[in-house]
Amino acid sequence: MEYNSQHNFSVSDLLKKDLKLASPPNLYFELQRVIENPNKTIVDVAFVIEKDAALAIRLLKIVNSAFYGFPSKITSINHAINIIGSRELQTLVLATIVIDRFSGIPKDLISMHDFWAGNLRCALIAQEIDRYLDKSFVDSIFICGILHNIGQLVFFQCIPELAKKVCLSLQTDDVVKGRDEVKFEREIIGFDHFEVGSALTKLWKLPDVITESIRLHSYPDNAEEYTQVASILRVADTYSKLDDLDEEVKSNLDIPISDMSEIIDKAYDQFDDIFKVFYPE
Repeated sequence: MEYNSQHNFSVSDLLKKDLKLASPPNLYFELQRVIENPNKTIVDVAFVIEKDAALAIRLLKIVNSAFYGFPSKITSINHAINIIGSRELQTLVLATIVIDRFSGIPKDLISMHDFWAGNLRCALIAQEIDRYLDKSFVDSIFICGILHNIGQLVFFQCIPELAKKVCLSLQTDDVVKGRDEVKFEREIIGFDHFEVGSALTKLWKLPDVITESIRLHSYPDNAEEYTQVASILRVADTYSKLDDLDEEVKSNLDIPISDMSEIIDKAYDQFDDIFKVFYPE
């Protein structure tokens, strides 16, 4: 099915276009079932991960990175679960699966290196903001940051010509990245990448906090259940794209610019080490 007009397909049509894309990340849910089963142990959780040797190695590299900063080397998935917990490891598994799932997008369409680097910066800043605000979303904020722009990859994978048209529209001097990006997506495609990302994660049956934080990204003036996490991600996303902090980003978080500068410094101090293992080239 070829799409060339914003009038002849919906978000649902787009997601049905690629059956592999639409299928849930099964390993993530297999882990979830084991974790939630009171009769299962850490050994059972580790076994699920170790069935994929490449994944296990990659996860150990992440756990041993400066992102966690453990004083001694962690040499097994069992040990990693004991140290960081099975839920945290499940989050890392989901991030790794999603990165791999979109790895086939041609480089001439989008730099996957730059895309995941930007999302990781957003995730790290969001995590530090959450810590500053007393860790309300400590179990979910990082993966929400990693996945918040996933709808853009759906565009490049399923409707590359329209995605390129959006990119060309953004290459003008008077464009405000972020705000105008959504505007051009809606004009050219008929809906924006946050709508698509929310629909995809809902289709995958990921936790509501992920789906809703993406859906609410373009709607700052709301009072729904996940408004706060969406606000954190919106601010983190904006600051991750700024070259300097001369201008305070408007938000309902009330974080002074001096504190925000410290938050960003902490996030960026972690970036280089984790990105090397998070996105191996």
